[in-house]
Amino acid sequence: MVRDVARVMGLSVRDGDRIAKMIPNELNITLNSSVERNPELKRAVATEPQTKQLMEYATALEGLSRSAGVHAAGVVISDRDLSEYVPLCRDVKGNDIVSQYSMNPLNDLGLLKMDFLGLKTLTVIEDTVTLIGKSVPGFSLKNIPLDDAAAFGLYNRGETIGLFQMESGGITSVSKQFDVRKLDDIIALIALYRPGPMELIGDYIKRKKGLTKIRYEHPLLEEICADTYGVMIYQEQVMAAASKLAGYSMGQADLLRRAMGKKDKEKMAKERANFIAGCARTNEIGEKKANAIFDLLEKFAGYGFNKSHSAAYALISYQTAFLKANHPVEFMAGLLSNEINNTEKISVLVSECKRMGITILPPDVNRSGLKFVPETVAAAYDRRPQDEEIENGGHSPPLHGRAIRFGLAAIKNVGEGAMELAIRERERGGDFKSLEDFCSRLDSRIANRKMLESLVKCGAFDFLHRERAELFACIDDALASSAAAHRDRMAGQVSLFGDAHEHVAPARKRSVTPWSDREKMSYEKELLGFYVTGHPLDGYADVIANRKYQSIASLGELSDRSTFRVAGAITQVDKKFTRKEGKPFAVVWLEDLTGTLELVVWNELYLECAEKLVPGNVVGVRGKLDLRDESLRATAEKLRLLSFEVPRASNPAGVVTPPLCLHFSANAGSAELREVQALLAASPGHRPVQLIFETAEGETLRVDAGAAFHVSVTAELEEQLQRWLITAVEERAREAEQRKEAAAATAVPRALEY
Repeated sequence: MVRDVARVMGLSVRDGDRIAKMIPNELNITLNSSVERNPELKRAVATEPQTKQLMEYATALEGLSRSAGVHAAGVVISDRDLSEYVPLCRDVKGNDIVSQYSMNPLNDLGLLKMDFLGLKTLTVIEDTVTLIGKSVPGFSLKNIPLDDAAAFGLYNRGETIGLFQMESGGITSVSKQFDVRKLDDIIALIALYRPGPMELIGDYIKRKKGLTKIRYEHPLLEEICADTYGVMIYQEQVMAAASKLAGYSMGQADLLRRAMGKKDKEKMAKERANFIAGCARTNEIGEKKANAIFDLLEKFAGYGFNKSHSAAYALISYQTAFLKANHPVEFMAGLLSNEINNTEKISVLVSECKRMGITILPPDVNRSGLKFVPETVAAAYDRRPQDEEIENGGHSPPLHGRAIRFGLAAIKNVGEGAMELAIRERERGGDFKSLEDFCSRLDSRIANRKMLESLVKCGAFDFLHRERAELFACIDDALASSAAAHRDRMAGQVSLFGDAHEHVAPARKRSVTPWSDREKMSYEKELLGFYVTGHPLDGYADVIANRKYQSIASLGELSDRSTFRVAGAITQVDKKFTRKEGKPFAVVWLEDLTGTLELVVWNELYLECAEKLVPGNVVGVRGKLDLRDESLRATAEKLRLLSFEVPRASNPAGVVTPPLCLHFSANAGSAELREVQALLAASPGHRPVQLIFETAEGETLRVDAGAAFHVSVTAELEEQLQRWLITAVEERAREAEQRKEAAAATAVPRALEY
C-alpha cells in the first residue's frame, strides 16, 4: 500500500521502495506500530515532510479493502438458494455468480465454504508416472517407500526445483538447515514457512538439533508437542492441549482455537476464565500456571496451521522428491511438458536438467513429440551422415545415456495444433526427407512461413545437415513448390511412381553467409528459452573464473541488501523513466549458466553505461541484493563490459570455444567408449567435444560428439580423460604434421616430372 500511495503522490519508485522496506515484515503489523518499532522510519517521518505526508495518507487508508476479488477456488455451499442468505452478483467477466460477502461474514452466517484447488503438480505427477510405466510396467506411487534417503537428500542439499511447495528461495534455504529425515519433517517445514510462524523456525531448528533445551509448561504438554520439540505449530495441538489440560470437548476446543486466531478480546476473556476453571477441575492446575499455559496457547493459536492440510501437501511434495531422485529423466520431462507455454520457466528447468546431468536434445521434426519425452542419447548418433559413421556394425560409436527431447509444441510461433498434425503425418508417411517434403505433406495453412522460419531458426531441421541460414533462404521456394504440388493434386495430377508428395524436388542449394554462433544462439534463446549450440558465456569462462565472480544461483544464499559481484549475458533491457523527474533508467535481465537476475540500473549509472546495455553483451556487475517478495532482484552499483581473447580455433562463423579433443586408437572397444561417455555425461556444460578415431589403415576420422555431450572442463575431468585427451597445442602440432606429410607426398611426383 505504501508503494501505491507513493506513486499517487508522484514519488520515485526508489523513494517508495525505501519507505516500504522500513516497515517490519511481520504479520498484522500496523503503520503506527511500524513507526514506533523502527527508529529509521521514525526519523524519516520526523525529518522528511514527504514521508510524513505519505504515512498520514497511508494510515487513513489502512484496513480498507483495496479491491473486490474472487477467490480462485472458494465455493459456498448452502441447503437452499443462496440468494435467500446473501447478496449475489456476477464477476467482472460476467460469467460466474459470486457472493458479495467476504469470507468472515459467510462463516458468521453458518454457510459452508470449501476450497477446491486444482494443482498442476498432480498433472506433473500423473504424466511422470505414465512415462515411467513405459519402462517400468506397473509402477505406482502407492508402492513407493515413505523413507527414501535420496528423496530427503534433495531437501537437505537445496535441490528443490520442481518439488511441490519448495521452490522459493526462502524455503529452499530453510530446508537445507532443517535436516529432513522423515515425512514429519516436511509436514513441519510446510506448516512453519508462512508469515507469522516463520519467527519460530530458528528456535525449532535449534531444538531439533539439540542446541536448545526443550521445556514444557506442564508435563501433559510433552505428549502433545514432543514430535515438534515443544513448539506448537499445528491447530490440532492447540485443540489437544485444551482438551487434555482443561477437559474441553473437541468442539469446544475448536471454538477456543477460532477465538484465539481472531484475537477477539471479549471472547478471549470469557474463554480464559473457562480454561482456568477447566484446568483446576480436570488436572488440579493452579491459576497462575493455567494463565501461563493459556498465554502459550494463545500465542501459538495465531500461528497454528491445520496439520491435515500440511500433511497432504507434504505427501505431494515428498512424491515429487521421490520421482526426481529416482526417476529424474521422466520427472523433468513431465515438469517441462507442463510448462510448455512458459518459455521463462522452461529456461529454469533446462538449467536444472543440465545441473543434474540430463541432456536436453534440441527439437527435431523427425524425432520430437508434441511434449518433452525421454530419449536414449544413442538415437541422436544413429542419424549422422554416412561419411561420419564408424566401422562398427555400420553405426557411430554406441554412446548411450538418458536424455529429454525438446517438445515441438514448446517452440514459439509454431502452434500446438499444427505440430500435432505434423506428428500425425510423420507417423503415417514416415520421416520427413527435406524442408520441401515437410511443406508438401502438410496443408499450406499449417506449414506457413512464420512456422517454418521458427522451426529452421531453432534447429528442428538440423538433421538435414545443411546450414540454417541456407535453409532459411530456401523457405520461399519450398512454399512455392509445395503450393504447386497441392494445386496439381487438386487437379488430379499425381506421380506415376509413388505418393503424390514425392515429386516435389528439393530446392537448389544456395550460397549464403552462415549465421554466426551468436545469431544462432539468439534465435534459440528467443524460440526455445535456452541455448542449444552454445552459450554467450562460453568464451568468458577464464575471465569469470580469474576475477572470482559469484554465480547468480549462489545469490539466493545471501541476506537482503548484501553486496555481490556477478558476470552474465544481458538477455533483455527495458528502458524506463522515473515518474516524478522523468529521468531515464533501465531494468536489465542478466543470465549466467546457473540462473537469471533482474537488475535495476538507476539514472546515474545508466547515463554512464547505456551503450553497454545491449542484449547479448557480457558484463560484470557489482550490486546490492533486494529480496523483497522472495524474487531475485538487485540494484547495480557498478557495471563493466567484459572482453576476452579469441582462441585460435575461432573462425568467421563465430565459433570461439575450441573443442575438447579425445583420441581413440584403432583397437578402441565399446567398453572404452562407454567409459568416456559416462565421464562426459557426469560433467555437462557448454564446451564442444570431438572424437578422433584412427582406423586400421592409419587414417584419421573426426566426429563431433554433438550438443548432447558438451562438457564443463574441470581439472578433475581433465585428469579422468588423460588417456584420451589431446590439448590444443598437440592438436595444432598434429594438424601441422599432417599438412607437412601431405605436401611431401605431392612433391615427389612433381620432382619425377622434371
